[in-house]
Amino acid sequence: MGNRVALIGIVVEDMEKVSELNTLLHEYSDYIIGRMGLPYKNREISIISIAIDAPSDLINSLCGKIGKIKGITSKTLYAKMNEE
Repeated sequence: MGNRVALIGIVVEDMEKVSELNTLLHEYSDYIIGRMGLPYKNREISIISIAIDAPSDLINSLCGKIGKIKGITSKTLYAKMNEE
């Protein structure tokens, strides 16, 4: 199975969980194209976007692990391009 390109949108509401999230993202760093984080102080949250190029199973695994962290929510958007 080929790789897919996806964008993972993450909202961090519990800042004490950022370290756990960063550790998890580091485990998948070989597949991460780039990331952007935006602290939104008015709402006391952080918004993070992750661009990733990886097999679907790996992307799903990462998203599942992120979803298990309390205080953090995420959604994944896949590019509509042919798999390699």
